[in-house]
Amino acid sequence: MLTTTFGYPCIGKKRELKKSLESFWKGKLSEIDLLATLHTLQNESWTAQLDAGIEGIGVGDATLYDRVLDWVVRFGLIPQRFRSLSGLDRYFAMARGKDAIAALEMTKWFDTNYHYLVPEVTPDVTPTANFDDFIDTVRRAKSALGERAIPIVLGPVTLLRLSRLDGVEFNAILSQLIPLYRQLLSELQELGIAEVQLHEPALVFSDASELQGAFEMTYRELDRVGVPLHLVTYFDDLGQNYTWVANLPVAAIALDFTRGQNLELVKIHGFPKNKRLGAGVVDARNVWRVRPETVTDLLRQLQAVTIDLCVHPSASLQFVPYDAARETQLPEPLRNVLSFAEQKLEEVVSLGEMAAHRTASSRLDRIEKNWAAFRLFCPAKPEVQQRIESLKVDDFERSQPYSDRVSQQVKLPPFPTTTIGSYPQTQAVRKLRARYKRGELTLEAYQQQIDFYIAYCIGVQDGMGMDVLVHGEFERSDMVEYFGEQLEGYAFTRQGWVQSYGSRYVRPPIIFGDIDRPHAMTVREFQVAQSLTEKPVKGMLTGPVTMLNWSYPRTDISRKEQALQLALAIRDEVADLEAAGARFVQVDEPALREGLPLKQERWNEYLSWAVDAFRLSVGVARPQTQVHTHMCYSEFGDIMDAINRLDADAISIEDSRSNNATLLQLTDADYPRQVGPGVYDVHAPAVPTKEMFKDSICKCSQHLPIDRVWVNPDCGLKTRGWQETVAATRNMVSAALELRRELNASSNGQQ
Repeated sequence: MLTTTFGYPCIGKKRELKKSLESFWKGKLSEIDLLATLHTLQNESWTAQLDAGIEGIGVGDATLYDRVLDWVVRFGLIPQRFRSLSGLDRYFAMARGKDAIAALEMTKWFDTNYHYLVPEVTPDVTPTANFDDFIDTVRRAKSALGERAIPIVLGPVTLLRLSRLDGVEFNAILSQLIPLYRQLLSELQELGIAEVQLHEPALVFSDASELQGAFEMTYRELDRVGVPLHLVTYFDDLGQNYTWVANLPVAAIALDFTRGQNLELVKIHGFPKNKRLGAGVVDARNVWRVRPETVTDLLRQLQAVTIDLCVHPSASLQFVPYDAARETQLPEPLRNVLSFAEQKLEEVVSLGEMAAHRTASSRLDRIEKNWAAFRLFCPAKPEVQQRIESLKVDDFERSQPYSDRVSQQVKLPPFPTTTIGSYPQTQAVRKLRARYKRGELTLEAYQQQIDFYIAYCIGVQDGMGMDVLVHGEFERSDMVEYFGEQLEGYAFTRQGWVQSYGSRYVRPPIIFGDIDRPHAMTVREFQVAQSLTEKPVKGMLTGPVTMLNWSYPRTDISRKEQALQLALAIRDEVADLEAAGARFVQVDEPALREGLPLKQERWNEYLSWAVDAFRLSVGVARPQTQVHTHMCYSEFGDIMDAINRLDADAISIEDSRSNNATLLQLTDADYPRQVGPGVYDVHAPAVPTKEMFKDSICKCSQHLPIDRVWVNPDCGLKTRGWQETVAATRNMVSAALELRRELNASSNGQQ
């Protein structure tokens, strides 16, 4: 086997799965038709890989919502609160919640922008096996692909490593899972499967050495089935675990050579002669063409270590869009050096052929010429570099410490209420933006209609008694895309959708040149909103680290330098918002933690420049300006020093799905500033009652001084409908007002 894959996009080139899912949730599409959409997309992905010439095609990775959730269901790891449900009703309740049933917690998949649902394993959970859907998929794939069909299975140790184990010993639950994995392998063996991929990305964590015994026991047991196992790792190197991982009883080991130090490990320690080495040399996490000279040299070094070499992407191709050739609006020199899933298949096959015949291909020669043309098309901007080189220490500091500036900021009553920024992005809003982009509306006509939505949003918030308002972000299709479209050095696709979670897809922009801000980006909409109310309106910005982490970055300069370029652009916007009258500015950094290197020993370097980038963004703010930041679906406990060093006046977090765990991480670290814990799960369709909100706020105030508690949802409201948004936020505000009255009454009574 010269080439293989570890997963492929399966959302549909026209987002067919999103449309089917949302129709199903609204009761407009049957389960049969929903599954038919999924099967059609699977067939299309298999055909694309077959036509490209891939020899081992990974199958079974397509999902209706989340791949981890799929394996949770197949292994019967069902928390008690979901057991009265069944089928897709239970599946989607676990993903999204239902009525008063809380969904599983959601967090980032390693250091990617994909979100997975965290399995919950408690003593009352007994694993059981139901692989019918997976076996059916493999059977269909084998019919279409023959022996090229290679099933993709999430490995047992990684599944548990990513789970929340409450009152359950890791090895105890693992010992219950292993017989079920053996059962699965036996069923695949009966289908005549030639090889099975077991994905174990947990092997790249720094603490993987603590699981050495678990891995060795697991794979010793699985090897007894007799099916050749392909152990797949990605996202980083194996580090100190390399030698014992190399000796596990598997037929092949896949390593990521686009990140980390796997090349050095292989050269130092060698590679077992009885195993196939999988060379992940095509970056599955970025959209740039391979650099032929670099990658061919890498393959030659690997061939000096082993004669049994297989070329593949560094990970699943789910992290990139389908086809760069469809982006005809992009300049040709840029488009020619972009590589989406279809181009990466071509690169894998070309490199596999080169490795087999040890000769360069004409396709690789063409890629090299395209890179030369791109360098002429996109020269560096000396003025941007000069600005970075002239930065001083004071540029990264607020002019006064928090303890001095907080008294100068807007005085608000106890339990101040606000939202995170966005309000419902209805079909009418999306159509309005689409009409403007197609040139069917003038800028003036477009802005007039956007202003209508802003006015409605301000009226809704003002009417219910919200304390700090937002303009609703109706002009923004995405919190990164909107800003990137107005910055030089960014490129945007029209069809470049990738899955973030469930039916939430994003089009990550592409950083291709030096970043510069030619004009103000948010001031007009802020001024419109502020003119409609006496209440303060927040200026809403996306932070530089999130801009970077949710974009496809350049590979010719460091991520640090790109973050600082972005920070200077945001800094200029903060200054313009202040000049326009903003007393609150929110700079969101939900992706700060997801950029952490997977190896903990590399955290300090990343956090140093990431925090500096945020501080550079807001360092220009006057003491009277209250700077907020927002972070969601992240675990903060191990980076609290960095969170504190951000020096934001207030931080809003996701706490509604974590049972106050995230809040406690802040309070346990004596976080000294204001916190909005997030009392409303915006990703669940339920509308919390006023009493539920009061209970959540009271729990928060048990851990924080009342004068430091903000009341807000846990994330933006763009994915919700207006009816439920108004109902939920009205209940939220009513709860805060009632608690405020009770607090005042108590204070008066004591006097």
